This record gives sequence, C-alpha cells and structure tokens, in this order.
Amino acid sequence: MFYKRIKLFSAIFLCLASFTAKAQDRIEPGQYVIADIKVNGDITYNEQTVVTFTRLEKGQRINVPGEEISNAIRKLASLKLFEDINFYASKVVGDSIYLELDVTELPKLSEVKMQGLKKSKIEGLIKDTELTKGKIVNENLVTTTKNYIENKYKKDGYYNTKVAINVIPDSSNTVKMVVNIDRGKKVKVSSIKFDGNTMLSDGKLRGAMKNTKKKSFMNPLRIFKSSKYIKEKYKEDLGSIVDKYKEKGYRDARVIEDTVAYNKDKNTVDISIQIEEGRKYYFGDIKFLGNTVYPNNLLSQVLGIKKGDTYNGILLQERIANPNKPDGEDLTNLYQNNGYLFSNINAVEVRTANDTIDFEIRIVEGPIAYLNNVTVAGNDKTNDHVIYRELLTRPGQKWNKEDVINTVRQLGALGFFDAETIRPDVKNADPSTGTVDVEWNVTERGSSQIELQGGYGGGGFIGTLGLSFNNFSMRNIFNKEAYKPIPMGDGQKLSLRLQGSTYFQTYSLSFTEPWFGGKKPIQLFSSLSHSKQFLYNFQSRDVDRSQSFTISSITLGMSKRLSGIYDNLRISHSLTFQYYNLSNYNTGLFTFGNGSSRNLAYTLEVTRDNRGSLIYPMSGSLFSVSAKMTLPYSLFNGIDYADLENQAAYKATNSSGQYLNEDGQVVYDYQDAAVDQGKVDQQKFNWLEYYKIKLKADWYTKIYDKLVLRTLGEFGFLGSYNSDRGLVPFERFFVGGDGLANYSLDGREVIQLRGYPNQALSSINGGTVYNKFSLELRYPITLKPQASIYVLSFLEAGNSYDSFRSYDPFVLKRSAGFGLRVFMPAFGLLGIDFANGFDPLPGYTQKNGWETHFIIGQQF
Repeated sequence: MFYKRIKLFSAIFLCLASFTAKAQDRIEPGQYVIADIKVNGDITYNEQTVVTFTRLEKGQRINVPGEEISNAIRKLASLKLFEDINFYASKVVGDSIYLELDVTELPKLSEVKMQGLKKSKIEGLIKDTELTKGKIVNENLVTTTKNYIENKYKKDGYYNTKVAINVIPDSSNTVKMVVNIDRGKKVKVSSIKFDGNTMLSDGKLRGAMKNTKKKSFMNPLRIFKSSKYIKEKYKEDLGSIVDKYKEKGYRDARVIEDTVAYNKDKNTVDISIQIEEGRKYYFGDIKFLGNTVYPNNLLSQVLGIKKGDTYNGILLQERIANPNKPDGEDLTNLYQNNGYLFSNINAVEVRTANDTIDFEIRIVEGPIAYLNNVTVAGNDKTNDHVIYRELLTRPGQKWNKEDVINTVRQLGALGFFDAETIRPDVKNADPSTGTVDVEWNVTERGSSQIELQGGYGGGGFIGTLGLSFNNFSMRNIFNKEAYKPIPMGDGQKLSLRLQGSTYFQTYSLSFTEPWFGGKKPIQLFSSLSHSKQFLYNFQSRDVDRSQSFTISSITLGMSKRLSGIYDNLRISHSLTFQYYNLSNYNTGLFTFGNGSSRNLAYTLEVTRDNRGSLIYPMSGSLFSVSAKMTLPYSLFNGIDYADLENQAAYKATNSSGQYLNEDGQVVYDYQDAAVDQGKVDQQKFNWLEYYKIKLKADWYTKIYDKLVLRTLGEFGFLGSYNSDRGLVPFERFFVGGDGLANYSLDGREVIQLRGYPNQALSSINGGTVYNKFSLELRYPITLKPQASIYVLSFLEAGNSYDSFRSYDPFVLKRSAGFGLRVFMPAFGLLGIDFANGFDPLPGYTQKNGWETHFIIGQQF
C-alpha cells in the first residue's frame, strides 16, 4: 500500500530550513525575484507543464516568507496527480532566487484483475467502475471502488458482500490492481410476522410488500420476485404497508416498530413488524378553492370522490396527480392539457369530526404557458427535420401535457431511437412571461438491418439476403460524403431482398417516403418484385427448367396519418398489379399449363396504433381493418361463367382442332366433346376477381413493473362476387407454424400458430377463412439500445377453413409454450419458441405435441 504524503512547508520553515540545506546560506526575509524554477523527480509530464500548474513564473516577485510558495503547493496538491511535493531554494544571488521543485507522481493503473465473479460479469463491472488503463491510483479510488462494488451487490441481495483490493507496484511508476470479490450467498427472508393488525390480514399486508417476499416452496408462480432481502427495498415496503391502510380508510395507520433479525447460520433474516391501525375514516365535504377556469361540478366529476366514501388517501392523491399514469384523467392533467403548466393543486384537511374528514382542494391556476424554444439533442444520425415534423409541441402553442406524451410515442414508433430513453426536458419555465422551453433528448439506435439466412425447406436449400435501410436519405444518394456507409438521416426506408434455391428465385425492391412533400404526414410507398419458379419433383429433387411459372408485381400506395383527436389513426390506399405467366407448367395452382393471369387490386386499410415502442410495448394497442378488392369484372364483361362448359370454345380438341370425348376419341359434335377444364379456368382467371377482408386487434397491458400481457385476435375472409366464377386459387390463408414464408408466389398469407408444423392447419390449396386468438405474457431481461431481450409464455388457438359454410369459430387448434426474443438493430428480431400443440393435425387422431419454431426477421 502507498501513502499520500504532501509536505506543506510554511514560508518561514522554507526559508530557514529547506533553503539553508540547499544553499548552505541563511536566507534573509524579504522580496525576491524568481530567476529559475527547476523540476526534479521521475515524472511523465513535461517540466514546463508542471511549472505552469504552480502559477509561478520567471521574473515574478515573491515574498519570503509569503503565500506564493504555499499557494503553489496547494495548487499542485489539488490536481491529485502527485504523491510528494517539496520546494527548495538552490541559491540566492542578490534579490534573485533559484527554486527547485521535487515531486513524485501518483502511480497509474497498468492492469486490473477481478476475482470471484464469472467472466461475463467482470467486463461490465470494470466498465462501471471506470478502472481503465492509465487511471491515477490513490486511496480515494481504492475506497470508492470498494464501496461501489459492495453496495452494488448488496442491492442485488448479496448483503454480506466483501471486497478486498490489493495495489501491487509495477514498473515505471505504475501499479496493478487486484480486486477480490466475495459476494457470499444471498440473504433470504425466512419469515415476515405482523403484530397489531386486526383489520387487514397478514396475507394482504405481505401482498402489499412488493419487493420483500419470504421464502416459499408453495408458490411456484412467483417467478419474478425472489425472497432476497434488500434493505432499501424493505424500507420502501414499510411505506407500502401504510399506503395499503390508507387505501382502506385508516389514515392514521403507522409502523410503530420493526426488527430484522439476521440468522448467520442460515444466512436468512426474520422480519417482525408492529402496526398501529387507528380508526377508519370517511370523506366529508370536499370544496374547491381558487378555480376560475373549470366549474366545481366538472372538477368533482374528474375527482370522482363523494361525501360518505371510505377515506382513501392514495386514491385522493392519484385523482389530483397520478405519478404512475402521466396521461391519467386527474385534476393536474385537466389543467396541464389546457396550457396551465404553472398550476398547483393541493388537498388540505380542514376539519375532522369523529370519523369524517372535510377537505379543501386548493388550486393555484397561474398563467397559461406557451412554448418558446423547442429543440432536439442526441441525434447524431437522424436529421433534425425528421424529428421536428413528428413533434406535436411547436413554438407558440399552448403547453399541452397530452401532446408531450403523444410525441414520446410518435418518436418511439419511428424505430430510430431507443424508446425507453426519449425524454422531454422542460427548461426556462417562467411564470412572469408565461413561456417555457422544451428540449427533446433522444438516443440513436441502429436502424438498418441485414437478413442473411440459409436453411432446408420445401424439399431443398433456400438462401436469403435482405438489406433494410430504415433511416435512408434518397436526396444524398449521389453525395459521396454521405456514404457512412450509406446515406442516412431522412427517415426514408429502402429495402432489397433476394431469395432463391435450385428451383425458384425472388427479387424485390421497395421504397417508402414517410412525409411526401415534407409538410404533411402523407406516406408514399412503392415496391417492385419478380419471382420465377421451375417445376420441381420433391421425391427425385429434379428441376425441369423447361416448365416455369413467373410473377411480376408492382405496388403504389399512399397513406395519411390523421391529426387532431385521431393522431394515432392512419388510412392507407394502395394499388397492386400482378402478372402471372405459366409456361408448360402443369401443376398445382391452375389446371392450365400455358397461359397467363392478371391481378389488379385496390387495398384500403385503416390502422390505429398507439403502442409507442415497436420493440417492447408496455401499453397501448394496435387495431387494423383492411379490404383488398378487384373490380367485379363479371358484372360488366358479358361472360356467362355458368355456361362456359357448354360452349364449343371450351371443349377438348386435338392438334388438328377436332373435338375429343373423355376417352380421347374424335367426335364431330362439340356437345359430345369433353370439357377442357384448362380453357375454362384460363377464362375464369384471366383477370382475378375477389375481395379479402382482414381484422386485427392487438392489446398490451402492463401487469406489474415491466411484466406485460399481450392479447391478440385476428380474422380473415376471402370471398367472390360471382359464385359461378368461384374463388380464386390465389390470396389464400395458410395457418400454422412460425409464420415465416419461404417464398410466396401466389399472394398467400402465412399465419403464425405455434405448436404445429408450418402451414399444416390449412388444406393444400389454402383456406378462405381463418381466425386466431393469442395470450402472451412477456418480461424483459434487458431493454438496452444495443440489444433488447425478453422471455415470453403464450396460449394460442386458431384454425383455417375452406369456405364460410364450414367456418366455426369454436373449432380451434390450441397450443401453449414459451420462448425467447432478441432484438438487435442490425439483424431485427430473432427468437425461438417451444410450443405444445394440444390437438391433432387434420386427418390425424393423436395430438401434435411439441414443436420448435425459429423466428427470423422483424415481426412485431
């Protein structure tokens, strides 16, 4: 161990002792001119730099004895860079004095080792303690490091954590630091006993203690709160016990005494809490004072408390200002949503008679506040205008707390920033001028994603390469300096996806401009795609490239986010054209092997999304309804689809044009000829005719802390305008599995239902009706910008139906399971689910059992 030794010599001692030792002459008191200052010692700093630290200069006149030398020593000591500091006078010539400064630098850290922890924990702890190479090592650093580590683990329940730090001298004024950490075992709570409680049971009081739980082997459902003892949390829980009584009318309830007895042998504590409950109270008269903006009856309605109600101090405070619900319906928000930022509301007890308490709600309304300066900070990639256009807080507007909360949600929904750290800082709030500034602080998170995967599916190897740039800047595409590595910052989205195997290839390109024209939230989106599939024999794995099926597609769309009370509502319109071309492709989708089909469809979708964060929503909901439809061609094209099979043009013929019967023999009357179903279907599906309706409702409810319940319901229906023309073989629903499609040539929609193989709950041609219901319980491990990780458990039920006549919403395939999700900005959402299917697959009698599903790509 080293010792901090700083010699602060008085001016007289400096002159008579130190100076004499060096100069061998007595130095007379008086004024001297500094002729030179020489620095001695093994130092890494430049000699002139050390002299500069002293604030002494050549030619400076100093007093001996005097304060100049003493002040110089104090300045050097305050830097905390030196261990020993000594001034000497080497000689005196006339009124000139030559000074020497002997210093010894404090050692620097060359290496740090931590023992007693897992390797995965050490790196983070070194970062937290800032024990970096080259750091000055002194006793203060050793003490603060020791205290930090001990307190850190005590907060985690390791109440007996001990830390020993050894500082070992190294070469060249450097030291090594060895940190030995003995966390010991977590201190558990063995028992919690109450005394004096008659109105509330022990169980209810233990339930009020959210952070301090006793050991229990009979409650396997308590998985998120262990029985560890943490002193700070325990003190909070004592307050929670009192709050529980206040909720039940016992205003005077208090904890008289509490003891925590430590059992060293078992490493547990026994807690005893003595309570004085007091009497039960009721609300009496409640009067409002100082209100001029809102009448008493409106304030009473918002307060929601009437004379004669059981006294509830917690409810009263929440109805005035609820700290747990920033957008709650309370009196404070009533005023703050109308510009009264400086308002102040307090409930004051004015009279207590027997068991009845009268209150005055005293209101200081203050002036209306208007926004002055609105700025953003922390965005080093995203351009300011991308953030400003999302803000509902604009200079000159009245302060509105609801607008502030909705802005947090809108910025989080962009996906460019860490939703958990978006923070509006209120600055320069001045009641005299009625103005306030707001600075929006954001933390950038990676917005570009790479999808690179390969796997075996559908009878062959499938590879995928996807690039998604979610904060793209098209205007800088020809600006070389903007490539870091790509032009970023304008909030546009550019996606490229390539997928292929031995028997198919798919190419797609899409672009989205969220603010078309830059003034209104009108989103313009477009996409191009081209797919080609060759005939593939799944048994022999042979590919016949002379038989192919291609689809070329283009989509143009526009959506608008409504304003005002419909801020979270978006209406979108899109038009899609697809061209299907079959060349000698006699399989599956159509009965004709050569021909083409066209699909011109308009889609209208209405979505309401107020989830705020897409990665891990803790509240809010998503509702959407969409209708995709084509023109009803059969109403005006004059074709009788019911009579096609009777017409000569749709009869079977040979290469010479002669009619053939079902046995392939030539007949001379077309009425005796067999129907060529390929020709019939070519006519029926020359232009696809259909409509598709989809509904989705997705809720997120915070259960406790960050434990979230997700409730999901979905429904889809594919219909036809003309029963004679029938349902199209495209655009169908395929239910079951992980919800990921290897490829989609026919407009199919793959619906996730875990616990069953992919697409196993639909017929080979897909369903025309489906519904799905899901309950999912989520809890985060970490929500840091670098990676968000959470665990989940779920119950699901759903099914696919071939027609609306066979639709039965109560005939469902059920499953349950658990899983893990990891979101990394560069790769999107990754995950794994283990699900147990409770029901048999279609055509089987035994339940399906366990399935493992891998989630790759961004699904929210």
